[in-house]
Amino acid sequence: MQTRTLGNSLNVSAIGLGCMGMSFGYGPAADKTDMIALIRAAVEQGVTFFDTAEVYGPFINEELVGEALEPFKGEVVIATKFGFAPNAPGEARWGSLNSRPEHIRKVAEASLKRLRVATIDLFYQHRVDPNVPIEDVAGTVRDLIQEGKVQHFGLSEAGPQTIRRAHAVQPVTALQSEYSLWYREPEVEIIPTLEELGIGFVPFSPLGKGFLTGKIDDSTQFDPTDFRNVVPRFSAEARRANQTLVDLLSRVAQAKNATPAQIALAWLLTRKPWIVPIPGTTKLHRLTENNGAASIELTTDDLRDIDNAAAQITVQGARYPESSERMTGR
Repeated sequence: MQTRTLGNSLNVSAIGLGCMGMSFGYGPAADKTDMIALIRAAVEQGVTFFDTAEVYGPFINEELVGEALEPFKGEVVIATKFGFAPNAPGEARWGSLNSRPEHIRKVAEASLKRLRVATIDLFYQHRVDPNVPIEDVAGTVRDLIQEGKVQHFGLSEAGPQTIRRAHAVQPVTALQSEYSLWYREPEVEIIPTLEELGIGFVPFSPLGKGFLTGKIDDSTQFDPTDFRNVVPRFSAEARRANQTLVDLLSRVAQAKNATPAQIALAWLLTRKPWIVPIPGTTKLHRLTENNGAASIELTTDDLRDIDNAAAQITVQGARYPESSERMTGR
């Protein structure tokens, strides 16, 4: 697989692997042995960029990733996150925001142990904490970098001004935020800011939490513990309305002998050379399918047709419940 560079020096595969859904969010945790095999299969397919966080589970996803990737130390990049005070294991909610410096340090030490590494390759603030100045957050991570416990600093769901303020204290290597054909808000301010500052972009939910794969329709039933049950964009009415976007991807995919998911990922890869999507999966055939997107070439005509058609589509439904949307920082 081709590689891309986040920030000035963090080289990763063009497509990474989001590991959250293996342990949390989309129903019961998958079998640990199977997920270790899946993560190692990703390495064999050229994936070198893996995403986790302490709150996924909480804690069990970091442990899974750490065990799976222990044989590949020095060959892969692991990103994890701080910024919450997690609830007890098994609870659905992530807990309250907490980016106080002493808490960041506590999380770093615990994550190092769970990931079985000597340094955290990329340490994101999971959500902006309005109670802690971003300068204090960036300064704490800067100190961790100087101590050798962290290599690179990242932000997630931060707005332009927060990014600028953090970057002035400690250079930000990557921003992780939602971005896909059905959520394009980052194009307005975020992507221009990142381009100006030389910061990489790591889109999460690049397949619209599974919707852009074409495998979900208005009759799909989710597990009771699947968080999509409370996402407005996944109401049956919204799914019916949003099917038009999947139909667009399907038409392009048919012409390219590809799948809708591959077209959605290939489209993201064309946006900027420093964009690295991190689709998640618990299935080997989906992993292979997603990684195959890196070899699909979309022509200028393809991209024009996609953008023209997408411009005629208004996606229905909010991307998060209101309570979660309030946790996105600006």
